[in-house]
Amino acid sequence: MKIKIQKISSSILYVILVVTLVILGMFFFGGEDTNRIVNDPEMSQPLYTDPLIYWMYVLLGVTIIVTILAAIFQFATSFMDSPKDAIKSLLGLLALVAVLVVSWAIGSGEPLVLPAYDGTDNVPFWLKITDMFLYSFYFLMGVAILLVLGFGVAKKFK
Repeated sequence: MKIKIQKISSSILYVILVVTLVILGMFFFGGEDTNRIVNDPEMSQPLYTDPLIYWMYVLLGVTIIVTILAAIFQFATSFMDSPKDAIKSLLGLLALVAVLVVSWAIGSGEPLVLPAYDGTDNVPFWLKITDMFLYSFYFLMGVAILLVLGFGVAKKFK
């Protein structure tokens, strides 16, 4: 059974890799869009920017769905074995929610000055969401680096 799962997951990985390489090839070697919003020759826009962005949305969406389903499955199986430990595992989720709330609170809602942009997304809500994700990423990346370094140093003393 494990061999079959490994074959399926490696096949999916290869398909994702091939699609990503094709889209990246189109993006980097597909030329430039001549219908620019800003008429500045230094601000080039690759022709296949939209397919790259949509592919990243697909990958992000699939990652989020698989992560949520795996977390629910793990919680359910852990809850059957030991309800107390399963409830303790929710502390990580609560910590993540706390990081998101704090980063939302410190985010700026001040509209940006963007030349030639008349869209509807330069509003405080979306600006605070963007800041929330950026600050959360910075915080979580810093924690990950500190943990890697900390465990590396701790391993040297054992």
